[in-house]
Amino acid sequence: MLDIVIKGGTIIDGTGAPARRADIGIKDGRVVAVGVVDESATEIIDADGLMVAPGFIDPHTHYDAQLLWDPTASPSSVHGVTTVIGGNCGFTLAPLIPGDADYLRKMMSKVEGMPLAALENGTDWSWETFADYLGRLENNISVNAGFLVGHCAVRRYVMGPAAVGGEADAGQIDAMRRELARAIEAGALGFSFTNSTSHSDGDGEPVASRWATHDELIALCEETGQHEGTTLEGIVPGCLDRFADDEIELLGRMSAAANRPMNWNVLTVDSREPDRVPRQISAFDRAAQLGGRVVALTMPVQVPMNMSFLNFCGLWLLPGWQKVLGVSVAERMQRLQDPDVRLALLESSLSPAAGVFRRLADWGDYVIGDTYSKANEGLSGRIVRDIAQERGKSSFGTLLDIVIADELRTILWPTPQDDDAESWRMRAELWQDPRAIIGGSDAGAHLDRMCGAPYPTRWLADCLRGRRLVPVEHAVRMMTSAPAELFGLTDRGVLREGSHADVVVFDPATVGSEDARLVTDLPGSSSRLTAGSHGVVRVLVNGVPIVENGVANGRTPGTVLKSGRDTHTVTAR
Repeated sequence: MLDIVIKGGTIIDGTGAPARRADIGIKDGRVVAVGVVDESATEIIDADGLMVAPGFIDPHTHYDAQLLWDPTASPSSVHGVTTVIGGNCGFTLAPLIPGDADYLRKMMSKVEGMPLAALENGTDWSWETFADYLGRLENNISVNAGFLVGHCAVRRYVMGPAAVGGEADAGQIDAMRRELARAIEAGALGFSFTNSTSHSDGDGEPVASRWATHDELIALCEETGQHEGTTLEGIVPGCLDRFADDEIELLGRMSAAANRPMNWNVLTVDSREPDRVPRQISAFDRAAQLGGRVVALTMPVQVPMNMSFLNFCGLWLLPGWQKVLGVSVAERMQRLQDPDVRLALLESSLSPAAGVFRRLADWGDYVIGDTYSKANEGLSGRIVRDIAQERGKSSFGTLLDIVIADELRTILWPTPQDDDAESWRMRAELWQDPRAIIGGSDAGAHLDRMCGAPYPTRWLADCLRGRRLVPVEHAVRMMTSAPAELFGLTDRGVLREGSHADVVVFDPATVGSEDARLVTDLPGSSSRLTAGSHGVVRVLVNGVPIVENGVANGRTPGTVLKSGRDTHTVTAR
């Protein structure tokens, strides 16, 4: 007798092959039959009129902390995600020097937008090694989860506070290699790093990884390549806009040194910047010449992001803005009322130095979200340009007047400027390019600013009932077997006999995502943006249902994915 039979669905197997009607038989966590399945089963799932696909794989998340108090990886799991990769961008919660958790919490709060109160109250922070950390998750998660080990944590563990402020000597680099090896032997999937200028710790200093020399980075990649089933991930300043030549060289050299693929986050597409995509994916071509493989992550949907003058967000990354915003609220409000300061901020936001963040400077197109003062009553949902015209003031000045009246608490929603037909044509072309894969949700991070986790259902809805830019079979492949192949995830990302039974069953007529909403459900009474799903009938992880009719049931059949056991080696060459 089988455990589960999914009967009469339209199977999209993850390979890109045409959809076909078939049954799926599941036993002991594996797919044991695809076709006509007449054997009896403990549970029959009627999938007539529904589509059945491999569970989706999110290659770029920051669920490292959230999984400790939320095993369901909300909201990713209700959108059909069955596997998440964490430990990206050089940031992990282990290894951890005993007594050093406060530094790590504040850093993660700053760079990844995880509420400090949630980090302080969500877990006890009593682990030390990477093995200790993974042990916390064993048998306690609903989804499969694999983690890279972050350079910042390794460097801090070896060098202590000296990790911030200077280069490592040869002995310290050797010690980092040993600690990296220990983490990989415990199950880390590989190595991640950052030298992005957008990453500063809780003290406002560049994070530890940013102080590393290229020799240090290459040494750690060489160590990664000594171990089976490993991979690389990183972020450099040019990831957010355009790579400099030396950044392309660094990524290619690191990948070649490990003989492992390197993925980076995130390639944005905008028809107003037509040379960005060719420049960014040229990193793949140069890496190939060096003996490496450098792959871009790109999102298939637009992820709305709110802004605030109160909390750290993308506005702080505009040139010169952090000097104005990085003070107490009272002083910040005073500065923002100074006409000279306003002019300087406006000019810098529109300057070439703003790079990709210049997209945030369409001040008149901002939509006012939540407001908090009597002076701003009735403004929620309105466009700043219209309010400015009524007041006879500039859009930027009007926006600042509104946020000051709210003591900077106003929620601001920038209107996407890259929603035009040409931008979408460029995206569809990129989705067909082997130099890029789908990903970049940042799920588990920037919790009150964005909600990227629902991208699978949003893209499916667009493919089935919206723009229909690519066939649904291709979209599913890009969210399943493509990331599985990049990371070497064994027997995942496809529906075939012998594969792990990670499955999503959805209604093509209704699949999609709710709008994001702010909820207060994190430890420490912290808030986050989240969104439910539509049309997700069942999600199975290792043959066990974890989502039924769009609701997580709390079961925890997920596997902590470990390098060499749950992954096979994918080489760069």
